[in-house]
Amino acid sequence: MEHERKDNEFITTYRALIKRDGADKLLDYLINKSDFFTAPASSKFHCDFEGGLCEHSLNVYRRLLSLLQAEYGEGWKDVYSPETVAVVGLLHDVCKINYYEVDYRNVKNKDTGAWEKVPYYRVEDKLPYGHGEKSVYIITGFMRLSREEAMAINWHMGGFDDRVRGGSYTVGVAFQEYPLAVLTHTADFLATYLDEKRATEEE
Repeated sequence: MEHERKDNEFITTYRALIKRDGADKLLDYLINKSDFFTAPASSKFHCDFEGGLCEHSLNVYRRLLSLLQAEYGEGWKDVYSPETVAVVGLLHDVCKINYYEVDYRNVKNKDTGAWEKVPYYRVEDKLPYGHGEKSVYIITGFMRLSREEAMAINWHMGGFDDRVRGGSYTVGVAFQEYPLAVLTHTADFLATYLDEKRATEEE
């Protein structure tokens, strides 16, 4: 039931706020032609369960709204439209569509000592196009992004991006020029390490 509620919240928010040409086709793809609503957000770090990708996307969207309100006050909508916030928050991680597969490994039961086959998620990247840049690629196959939306999605991993770890300094330029990129990375970071860590500890 909880999984279905997250699906409904995502779809309702998307339909209410994202109205540009192609948005309906992208949503149809997410619902009917991808594993977006059943995929995990990671293999073991955060939201590593069925439906975790949808839940993480909603968490980032909420965090981004909160950060915009804190930064710009009641006039935040004069800086960024609610549609832009929904596009960036809800869709930043569509790169994880068709990215994980269920596999099994043998684990010893600590109570009985018997070996059991336990499911886990492993990476099986069917479109090896990167991370943030892959999300931009997928989205723009259906609808246009503004430059700042594209930058925010592209660089949402910040210093964790493989390009940065490989020595690129481009993320710093993007963060200087596009405040939404900084806020999106921060929202992703807070959702992952505060909201989702807290939810795991409360289980």
